[in-house]
Amino acid sequence: HNTSRRSSSILNTFTLSNMAAAAAKPILLGDVVPDFEAETTAGPIKFHEWIGDKWAILFSHPADYTPVCTTELGTASRLEPEFTKRGVKLIALSVDSLESHKGWVKDINETQDTELTFPIIADPERTVAGLYSMLSPNAADTMAGKLTVRSVFIIDSKKQCRLTLTYPAATGRNFYELLRVIDALHLTDNYKV
Repeated sequence: HNTSRRSSSILNTFTLSNMAAAAAKPILLGDVVPDFEAETTAGPIKFHEWIGDKWAILFSHPADYTPVCTTELGTASRLEPEFTKRGVKLIALSVDSLESHKGWVKDINETQDTELTFPIIADPERTVAGLYSMLSPNAADTMAGKLTVRSVFIIDSKKQCRLTLTYPAATGRNFYELLRVIDALHLTDNYKV
């Protein structure tokens, strides 16, 4: 894929209103997370409605087809049954288009020996990325905030933020650690520690 064409497209679609959205109030632990509507690889969603009575992990990716993003989504896809057993739904986000995501899912399935079924949010206008403070203009590997950093939000069934993590764009996340955190949060919800 032509990265220079994608970079040009990214630069052209990033507007001043997106920069204002990037300055959104950070989501703190215990906050009800922002609701939004978005196009995804599984069809359109209303986020709070999509979560329903489950928990969710929303995690962002700087761009489609990057090696770290592709391997992360492959790992998340293979671990999805473990999250499902715990009542947790996975949803990813990238600032690329829905059409790009659909091709990327095929690539992930082929290269990572998996069948990715959870939705990937298409956020080319960076609306959701702005709402969730996933844009870091001062981070060296985000094209001055045009790409997201690697954010993670664990959200409970009350739509409250229970965990946030932010990694540099070039650094992958440990999804086994996210399973451990889910287990710990469920345990402490049921038993006071």
